[in-house]
Amino acid sequence: MKSGAKTKKAGAIRIDSRQKRVKLDRAALRRDVRKILALLGIPGREVSLLFVDDEGIRKINRDYLRRDRPTNVIAFSLAEGDFGDVNPGVLGDVVVSVETAAREARAAGIAIEDAILYLILHGILHLAGYNHEGPSGTARARILFAVQEAVFFEIRGYRLDFRL
Repeated sequence: MKSGAKTKKAGAIRIDSRQKRVKLDRAALRRDVRKILALLGIPGREVSLLFVDDEGIRKINRDYLRRDRPTNVIAFSLAEGDFGDVNPGVLGDVVVSVETAAREARAAGIAIEDAILYLILHGILHLAGYNHEGPSGTARARILFAVQEAVFFEIRGYRLDFRL
């Protein structure tokens, strides 16, 4: 390696914002994601966060998941599938619609930052292998939401009485 060449930092939290609705506190986001990863027992993993508006997430949802509608959060695991072991330090990508998060925060009476954290946490849980797909109320769904509520409480110190 050449002297002065940049190397990837283990456990990097990469943040890209392609929305103009909310100014993000990147340092706080990185700190919260590191706490999430530590609480889940997977510290030091690399995660990328992308923040978009409803149109941006609708395009991603349509192009990659064939669902032509906006949603609040999408997670893309880089640790699963045929090539999941190529770079075991990389967990994956989480895409959050800040526009949807703002609507959901208003409806729930919580701060937008807490709604965004809740959605990031939900996405990271998917990256970590938790799932809630299938019939409502399945054991897998109950486990995911119980872990999500416990981790959110550890970080923010209060419980949410709803699911975004």
